[in-house]
Amino acid sequence: MPNTEIELKPVDFITVGTIGPKGRRMFHLQAGKGNQIVSLVIEKEQAWALSEAVKELIDDLDERYPNPDGKPTEVDMDTVDMELREPIEPIFRVSQMGLGYDEDNNMIVLVAQELVPSETDTEPDEPEPGIVRMWCDRSQMRALSLQAISTVQSGRADPRQNGRVVYYWT
Repeated sequence: MPNTEIELKPVDFITVGTIGPKGRRMFHLQAGKGNQIVSLVIEKEQAWALSEAVKELIDDLDERYPNPDGKPTEVDMDTVDMELREPIEPIFRVSQMGLGYDEDNNMIVLVAQELVPSETDTEPDEPEPGIVRMWCDRSQMRALSLQAISTVQSGRADPRQNGRVVYYWT
């Protein structure tokens, strides 16, 4: 969906989940505000990298800009609904993501950019990639980080196989 620009500020929820059996799972990044649900397709490696980046960012923010109570940002995953919401209708596949922090509002923004396949390297009328900005508080992002790594780890016992037989020579 080229030229899409969506801003969810702030989100009511944000999560990562999968659809499909192990070995053929499709990863989704999903966020919503009010009646609007935005689903995006991401790769397993992107979910893992997002988890790590968010963890590092929140740890850094907790040190540089402490919470009002002075405690690190934590979340009880038993009290947070991290399930994907229906309808799960991805608007695009993500090519890259970025994180930012708004100090004035104490909000983290996750920006996802659409993967736009290029037919040729010199195509002048190449469509602009879609963008989704999801504004979250620290606890929502901590929950997202924990959910993303849990989802990645819930796959095959040996993720190096990635659906293939792996031979090792010693």
